[in-house]
Amino acid sequence: MLQAGIALAAAAALGAGIEAPAQPQEKVVRIVARKFAFLPGEITLKRGEPVVLEFASPEVVMGFNLPDFNLRADIVPGQTPRLKFTPDKTGSFVFLCDIFCGDGHEGMAGKLHVVA
Repeated sequence: MLQAGIALAAAAALGAGIEAPAQPQEKVVRIVARKFAFLPGEITLKRGEPVVLEFASPEVVMGFNLPDFNLRADIVPGQTPRLKFTPDKTGSFVFLCDIFCGDGHEGMAGKLHVVA
């Protein structure tokens, strides 16, 4: 009996035009790791907007580390790793390569800006 009541309530809600809130679309940001830079080197996102970071490295294995959001990925040539997250704080945050990729590695970093 309870299941029938729930089904009737759901049907009534649909008939009344009540809809579930739409999920925000994920924004896809492609990041290419090259010796010795991330392209783009600066990324701006909105707080609360779901995002997928998609990586490529045409040369050698690289790393991506965004410690303020506890995000990390290995970037291997021929593979496309993806990190899904929703920024929950505003500010500017540094991301860096955390796998030694040669002379110049220590300067391989970028900035993520999260705005309200």
